[in-house]
Amino acid sequence: MAIIDLRSDTVTKPTPAMREAIARAIVGDDVLGDDPTVKELEDRFAALAGKQAACFVPSGTMANQVAIRAHTEPGDEIIAHEGSHIINYEGGGPAALSGCMVRALQGPRGTFTALQVRDAIRPDNPHFARSRLLVVENTHNRGGGSVWAIEDVRSVTSAAREAGLRTHLDGARLWNACAFSGLSIRDYAEHFDTIACCFSKGLGAPVGSITAGDAAAIHRVRRYRKLFGGAMRQSGLLAAACLFAMEHHIERLKDDHANAQRFARALGGIPGLSIADTGGGPRVETNLVLFDLAPALRCDAAAFCKALHERGVWMLPTAARRVRAVTNLEVDTSMIDRATAIMAEVVRSHS
Repeated sequence: MAIIDLRSDTVTKPTPAMREAIARAIVGDDVLGDDPTVKELEDRFAALAGKQAACFVPSGTMANQVAIRAHTEPGDEIIAHEGSHIINYEGGGPAALSGCMVRALQGPRGTFTALQVRDAIRPDNPHFARSRLLVVENTHNRGGGSVWAIEDVRSVTSAAREAGLRTHLDGARLWNACAFSGLSIRDYAEHFDTIACCFSKGLGAPVGSITAGDAAAIHRVRRYRKLFGGAMRQSGLLAAACLFAMEHHIERLKDDHANAQRFARALGGIPGLSIADTGGGPRVETNLVLFDLAPALRCDAAAFCKALHERGVWMLPTAARRVRAVTNLEVDTSMIDRATAIMAEVVRSHS
């Protein structure tokens, strides 16, 4: 029976139609600026986001880190949520690559307020790091795929701009935020100087992310893409997959969200498991489902995932008693039902 892989939406493989698009791609040397398929992807995304320019990069981590380096100088400070991807999952990039400190804010589901931003900004004094950049993550991974309300985005970015800070949106899963809210990429992007999006998560491309912003910012982004080793040659092969994903896989994100809701409802009927509360009550909004194991269960999250893995259901432990499941384009409704039935069996065997 087929593996049900809910570890991430990054585990998907190119569909046959996407492979055909890759095979047909017209390529050049992107480092020399003449790969037409990469140019098309960058132009189309920049237009989608309402920005002057964009730069195709290999990964979401690089999409964020080149933006951080483009906005800052060594000794500067970044303001971000304590659960942000740039703090927890990018290998210490802000410090190692840009020489920056991070001022971490707290708040429910990966959010914070304009008041917190204002309070976090350092005085203009030689004793202090220079507050330089605000980073918002939407959807927020550790917040359980939570979506920022647009009025809150507007509020925190306005507070940053009033103090002369630049703003960056880690929108790796912004496609999911748009599917949930009904807003467009441009609606969110207009509040930020730069925006990063990923094609290899919810959209199912094999490789690739992108950073967009004004022409001056993206000029610096390209310099740091090269410096960080992310400049590629005939990368139109990868860009073709991303273009296909943008054309064919955005609308279907609602299917992933529906499957996440189905998963959450079924999980609610399994004693010993509960949707995680990352602030403001347990909720599932997009394609990420965080759930907790009750103390009475005779296993921790790692052992629970191991038992599931042995039965063909793959998930990831994210804390001692917390598990993450991510719906994606390779998991259909019948697989969700089979996965939750197997979860119930594992719970019974450890009760």
